[in-house]
Amino acid sequence: MNQVITAKLKLNTTPEQFAALRKTQLAYRDALNFVSEWSFANGKTSNQDKLQKACYELIREKFNLPAQMACNIPRQVGATYKTLWTKVKQNVAARKAGRTRKRYKGLDQAPKYVSPTLTYNFGRDFGFKTERRVSILSLDGRVVVSYEGYNKHIALIENESAIGAAKLWYDKPRKQFYLLVSIKVERKEAEPTDHKTVIGVDVGQRYLAVVTDLKHNSKFFSGKTVVAVANHYARLRKRLQVKGTRSATRRLVAIRGRERRFKLDTNHRIAKRIIERYPQSIIGIEELTGIRERTKRKRGKKASVKQRRANRRQAGWGYAELHTALAYKATLNGSMTIKVDANYTSKACPECGHTTDKNRPNKGLMFVCQNCGFELHSDLVGARNIALRTLLVRQDWASTGVLSLRPDVSDKEAKATRLQRYAELRWSPDTSPRL
Repeated sequence: MNQVITAKLKLNTTPEQFAALRKTQLAYRDALNFVSEWSFANGKTSNQDKLQKACYELIREKFNLPAQMACNIPRQVGATYKTLWTKVKQNVAARKAGRTRKRYKGLDQAPKYVSPTLTYNFGRDFGFKTERRVSILSLDGRVVVSYEGYNKHIALIENESAIGAAKLWYDKPRKQFYLLVSIKVERKEAEPTDHKTVIGVDVGQRYLAVVTDLKHNSKFFSGKTVVAVANHYARLRKRLQVKGTRSATRRLVAIRGRERRFKLDTNHRIAKRIIERYPQSIIGIEELTGIRERTKRKRGKKASVKQRRANRRQAGWGYAELHTALAYKATLNGSMTIKVDANYTSKACPECGHTTDKNRPNKGLMFVCQNCGFELHSDLVGARNIALRTLLVRQDWASTGVLSLRPDVSDKEAKATRLQRYAELRWSPDTSPRL
């Protein structure tokens, strides 16, 4: 099992080196916009080979970019148009199904690249030297720059681990260059006996994560601070958008990055604490892909102020970011994550299996089983059901030797069979808090 991580290296450039890298970045961005406009004018094509044949010589001649960079640009533009075409098709399907009336406008004009971040290929555009130095290609030739970073990442680089592509990123407020290098870390194939415990992680907005194992060791991670910060920035954005000046626009960009970094740091802290609290474990998480599209709620003029506020909070919910942080941290620390079906995790009683919407009175935080009277926090009930489903996956893995890290949600019959098996799971009475 391999895990790809990103090493963030701070480049200590001289004024001459800084100017050379900045010049290369801006030329790369201009070339991206040039190819994007050509693609838009020629049928909005996403065919990378077609873009390569049509624009390669023009990129070399007009922007004076090296050969490998000139090859990377059509690939990047083609990938962008492919993503936009996918969203267009999804929007058409959603409008036919009546889920939305809005038409996706992503291809009404040529996509414009604003960020000057460029891609380097290891061994061709950049390479590492001794004494923590890296050689980077620019329009003015090779630039050898000293770097610094996280000691564990530097150790992997110095040990000649599997190094992939890198991105040259410019932090504009600090006027600082960083090289983001992808490194592949090799791990031995996992076995069912390699893990000591099975845990379930239920993610949400009021509680960003609720974790429990099969021995009733639970932990709640509150999202109160994140919600308060998000509400603060939402009010600030509203005032700045009404103002509409250039300084207000610059301020909007600054607070957007600040909020994003705050949420990212919070998710990483939660993931780290979960991994440290439950070492060498199989971590069960919910398959929540497409949850925003599946969730029906009022929007626009039909929605009340309270509903609009809830929509905004849900739109900014970073559950996928938390899942990603858990996945890669688990792999690096001897654990692993498994996705299970999210259906009825907070509505099914873990003791008797009774499933109904009425188990959540007024859709509140308290779970009250209408069959056996079992009462518990609904998010903890969800975490318990996820842990039980993860245990079932582990048992199947041990008996068949085949592990599925993600359920196949497209096969309705297979999913119905899995849900039937989940309905037969019961929480052990030895771990019940009532005994």
